[in-house]
Amino acid sequence: MTDEKDTGAPSVEPGLKSCANEGRTCDCSQWRRDFPINWSADNYTTRREFSKFLALASGGAFVGSAFFPIAELGHPNEKHPVVDIAGIEDISVGGVRLFRYPTSNDPAMLIRLTKESWTAYLQRCTHLSCPVYFTPQTGRIECPCHNGAFDVSTGQVLEGPPPRPLPRIVLRVSGGRILACGIEDFPGGTST
Repeated sequence: MTDEKDTGAPSVEPGLKSCANEGRTCDCSQWRRDFPINWSADNYTTRREFSKFLALASGGAFVGSAFFPIAELGHPNEKHPVVDIAGIEDISVGGVRLFRYPTSNDPAMLIRLTKESWTAYLQRCTHLSCPVYFTPQTGRIECPCHNGAFDVSTGQVLEGPPPRPLPRIVLRVSGGRILACGIEDFPGGTST
């Protein structure tokens, strides 16, 4: 049933509204029941309010991340424990002894270079923390994951992707025993 008015548009039954598509009608009341949105209560955020929120969130993240370095300055690193690794005669020249240092979750290796010298390193590659191993034939510490290699006497990178030398463990010989007593972050660097 259509009634022609002065505008020339057909009249629409109650509850149905005229759509923009070629004068067809649709039931918008069903849509409003399925998706009840109260547009007057909708929260409109201005660019200024959003910018304020973004600045506050960024500032909060900065302050939160700055807390850790500041807290570290206030509490200097505790000394590493002294750990008995092995006896002087327990390892032959070119031999390796695996141990854990400074915690039980940190693998390390002690290598006897000569009759009178030893060296020890953390056993994680500085590239992606793959376990490294000593190869006596080449005199290198090698990483099998990405073909990285380190000098056994200095820990310096010889080849591959590792970005820095292996962390060296500070050793002390006392009473015929080899003791681990700290970690040198990089050869020639500071020890803790």
